[in-house]
Amino acid sequence: MKLFYSPGACSLSPHIALKEAGLPFEAVKVDTKAGKTAAGADYKAVNSKGAVPALQLDDGQVLTEGAAIVQYIADQKPESGLAPKAGTIERYRLMEALNYVGTELHKTYSILFNPRNPDEVKVATREALLKKYEWVQQQLKGRDFLLGDHFTVVDGYLFTVSRWAKHAGLDLGGLPALQAYLERIASRPAVRAALQAEGISQK
Repeated sequence: MKLFYSPGACSLSPHIALKEAGLPFEAVKVDTKAGKTAAGADYKAVNSKGAVPALQLDDGQVLTEGAAIVQYIADQKPESGLAPKAGTIERYRLMEALNYVGTELHKTYSILFNPRNPDEVKVATREALLKKYEWVQQQLKGRDFLLGDHFTVVDGYLFTVSRWAKHAGLDLGGLPALQAYLERIASRPAVRAALQAEGISQK
């Protein structure tokens, strides 16, 4: 398999999942602005959307969209516990959580990173995003991970997008349960390995 990624982008989530699963893969760095891989190849020939992540399977098929990719990875190593068994209510809870992170958190950050948006829009967006994180904190009370007592692929995704908060001017310091959770995720060997492989800060 090949994972096409940009350092620190949402592709960090499947990178973490691959490391957690212990699956063999090649990481291919992409410059999404230039539309080129590190070797100079046309990235749109791999993923016509031009975005990361993309996962090229061993048979040549390409899977896109992070929530789908991480579930595929988890299903290649079911004994890892990265996702509950397909068809169970627990699996639907995972899908529910992945959708929340993707639509309510991940996509909201795009408003803050768009330089064309006026300051008043960004202030309102930060306030709205903080409320969404307050809800996440409530879910984490009494739990080590978002869905309970063990790590799943949604934890890698939540960790990935939450790393953007400081750069986006969002202060999460008032959410101690969330902060402790993010520190737990950051301390995992597979997470540290993915961060190191992408050449980005462990903090």
